[in-house]
Amino acid sequence: MLKRFVLFLCITVSIQSIAQPVEELVKQADALEKEMKEPEAYAKFKEIVRQHPQHLYALNKCSELASRIGRMQNTKEKQADFYRAAKIYAERALKVNPKDSDANMVMSLAYGRMALLLSGKEKVAYVRDIKIYAERAVAYNPKNFKALHVLGKWHYEVTSLNAVEKAGLKVFFGGLPKASYDSSLYFYQRAGALSPGFVLNYLEMAKVYYKQKNKTRAIELLRQAMKLPDATSEDALVKKEAGELLKEWN
Repeated sequence: MLKRFVLFLCITVSIQSIAQPVEELVKQADALEKEMKEPEAYAKFKEIVRQHPQHLYALNKCSELASRIGRMQNTKEKQADFYRAAKIYAERALKVNPKDSDANMVMSLAYGRMALLLSGKEKVAYVRDIKIYAERAVAYNPKNFKALHVLGKWHYEVTSLNAVEKAGLKVFFGGLPKASYDSSLYFYQRAGALSPGFVLNYLEMAKVYYKQKNKTRAIELLRQAMKLPDATSEDALVKKEAGELLKEWN
C-alpha cells in the first residue's frame, strides 16, 4: 500500500513538473507576441508543439503567426513558405478539434493569404475553402472578429475578380458564388465593432468604400487606421499601404 502511495506521488510530481514548463512557455510566447516579436513568439509556440503535439492553442498560434510573418517577407517565395506552414499547423489543429473556432479561422486565413499570391485557376481553387472555414469559425464563435474579417475580405476579393477568374469560378462551382461589396462591408463592420483597434480592418474597409465611389469615407478610414496604435508588426505595413493610398486618392 505504501509503495503504491509513493508511486502515485512520484507520478503526480512528474506530471506537474512537465506541465509547469509548458504553461511557462505559453506565457513567454504570449508576452513576446504582445511585444510584437512575432518570430520569437512563433519559435516559442513551435517549441510547445514539439513537446505537446496536440496543444491546440499553440497549434493555432503557430498557424496565425506563420500567416502574419509571411506577409512581412520580401519575396513571394518566402511568403509562400510561411503560408504553407500556416496551413499545415491549421490542419493539425483541426485534427485535434474540428469544431474549434480559432482552428477554423487560422485555416481560412492561411488559404486566404495563399490565394493573394495566386491568379487565375489557382486562385479560384482556394475560394470555396476560404469561405467554408471562415463560416465555420463564425458558427462556432459569432464573436470571432478575425473570421468575420476574412469573410469581409472574401466578399471583396470575389467581387473584384477579373473576367477570366470569374469564368473559372463558374466552371469550378457551376456558377458564381454570391458575393458583393455590401456584404464585404457588413462583415468588416461586424469585425470592427468587436475589435475597434483592428488596424487592417480599417484599411480593407476603405478599399470597399473606394470601390463604391465613396472616396470621402474611404479616406476617413485610412486616416483612422494611421492614428491607431500598432498591435502587431504587420500593422506598420498596413499603415504604410494606407499612407500610399491616401496620396493616391487625395
